[in-house]
Amino acid sequence: MTTLDQPEATADVSALTARRFERMRPFGGGSAPRFDTRGLPPGPRWPVWLQSVALLRFRHTFVPRMWRTYGDTFTVRIVPGGRPLVLFTRPEHAKEIFAGDPEVFHAGKGNAILGPIMGEHSLLLQDGREHKRARALLMPAFNGHALRGYRGLVEEVAREEVGRWRAGDDFRSLDRMNALTLEVILRVVFGVTDEHRLARLRPCVNRTVNISPAVLLGWGYPALQRFGPWKRTVENAYRLDELIYAEIRERRTTTDLEQRTDVLSRLILAGDEGDRLTDEELRDQLVTLLLAGHETTATALAWALYELGRDPAQRAVAREAARSGDDDHLEAVLKESLRLHPVIPMVVRTLMRPATVGGWDLPAGATVGPSILITHSRADHHRDPERFDPARFLGHNPPVNTWIPFGGGVRRCIGAGFSLMEGVAVLRQVLTAYDVRSVEPDRPKVRNITSVPRRGARIRVG
Repeated sequence: MTTLDQPEATADVSALTARRFERMRPFGGGSAPRFDTRGLPPGPRWPVWLQSVALLRFRHTFVPRMWRTYGDTFTVRIVPGGRPLVLFTRPEHAKEIFAGDPEVFHAGKGNAILGPIMGEHSLLLQDGREHKRARALLMPAFNGHALRGYRGLVEEVAREEVGRWRAGDDFRSLDRMNALTLEVILRVVFGVTDEHRLARLRPCVNRTVNISPAVLLGWGYPALQRFGPWKRTVENAYRLDELIYAEIRERRTTTDLEQRTDVLSRLILAGDEGDRLTDEELRDQLVTLLLAGHETTATALAWALYELGRDPAQRAVAREAARSGDDDHLEAVLKESLRLHPVIPMVVRTLMRPATVGGWDLPAGATVGPSILITHSRADHHRDPERFDPARFLGHNPPVNTWIPFGGGVRRCIGAGFSLMEGVAVLRQVLTAYDVRSVEPDRPKVRNITSVPRRGARIRVG
């Protein structure tokens, strides 16, 4: 019997979940200072709701159109209240933002829409001293030594997945990569190996990831949460919390905690005796790692297989790299996939005080950030940018701040190394076992805050 099989424990967790929803309303008052809209870079004069929908739902056409119309820096007004989002597309501007004073450039405020899901202790939502403390506690679980320890389990999970495929199979690679990376997260990060528990966690996680931008916007309007997809999302959040808190509380009592190598066990032991992560903090960091490290890597892998499946020459080189153990080339394949098909569209910071970026004097309350979509697709950053060419990353890297899928500065994604290690291990297993061919053309669509292949990046293996 797990801790949360007891009614009083479930009620306790329900209270924590309800409190998180109340505290983390993304459009609540006081989440950012008031702002002065004078002197902002140019942008569309559409209604605020229309700009918000265009940015969240149709970003792949909307953002390039804004860049072509208004130039390298432009302003989009978004809910609530027409708050300005200023997007930059030049590497020197990205450098200014990434190097900005963390007390002024708050990343947590810019990610507030994720608050009800991830929680106030999430590394993505914290700023200042709280962020510095949390990052210091999490870093040992993602350093080089730790990554080498996870590699074997990642390879085992990838081998099991690929072992279920058969020559001639035709399937959506996104679905298979999502299943694979979810299994990696549950086993490597959560440390769950019991099939009964895995079976309970999987559907809750999938329902958390597979939500539309409209549902994300609904977090700011509690009245919506009594209806349709918003109600189902809330119910699923309560259930996922029950399962995660059960794992945390049971793990704290295990007798082999110090011998375990999964991320949850490492985080429970992280820090000094008086400064360790609470159950709530652990829950928020686990959900952050789950959501940030699951779908993003799966999508990058699906696009990589899709692009290799379209190009016989690149596919032959990649398969030889997999057979010969040339991990550098496989990593280049993954990096080029992230360049050509950005999973996240932008990196944002909210200004807590007035600041100058790219020559623009911007008011407190404005949100600023490099557009990954445009930065990765500019011909002056990447020659022939529409072409899939892993050689861009072999023996050298693109110029600084022209490839930013993991952000930059002190807020660079803590799981970047894990994601690349996992992607290389998966590509190696797939490409040594099978040839892959793309079945049909594909293009991106928006799912929650990420961009995924609209048709699932269908491939045929043989």
